[in-house]
Amino acid sequence: MEGKSDAEWMHEALKEARTAFEAGEVPVGAVVVAGGRLVGRGGNRIEGLKDATAHAEIIAIGAASEAVGDWRLDGATLVVTVEPCMMCLGAIFLSRIARVVFGAYDRRAGACGSAIGLGAMKYMGRDIVVQGGVLDAECQGLLLEFFSKLRQSDRV
Repeated sequence: MEGKSDAEWMHEALKEARTAFEAGEVPVGAVVVAGGRLVGRGGNRIEGLKDATAHAEIIAIGAASEAVGDWRLDGATLVVTVEPCMMCLGAIFLSRIARVVFGAYDRRAGACGSAIGLGAMKYMGRDIVVQGGVLDAECQGLLLEFFSKLRQSDRV
């Protein structure tokens, strides 16, 4: 990605994750970068929209598609604070995103190698480059804080 580093873009995704956290959502944030500029951003909105598909990646891909005026995001990079699930990875392939950068590994549902390794497959002749662990401790820390507060509120 031209200009900013993966870590700098991850800081942008973390802003979206913090916004989700403040809204009572699981704190996952994502940004789409194309041509060295941010073209889409999103955070989890599952609870707010009452929609199981309102993951940060889906919101960011939709925003990017609207911004560039096309569903094809050829050559773009998706930067997300948590390893994408199977649904989100499907949307990444379908939108033709070329690269995924994620922070925290998700051993329960991550589809880029942690729970299942779909990120390495070719789909319709395309593959994606996956880079995990970028600012892992910061991304993981936000999740731990959220779930710790959630557990505490359940006990009150």
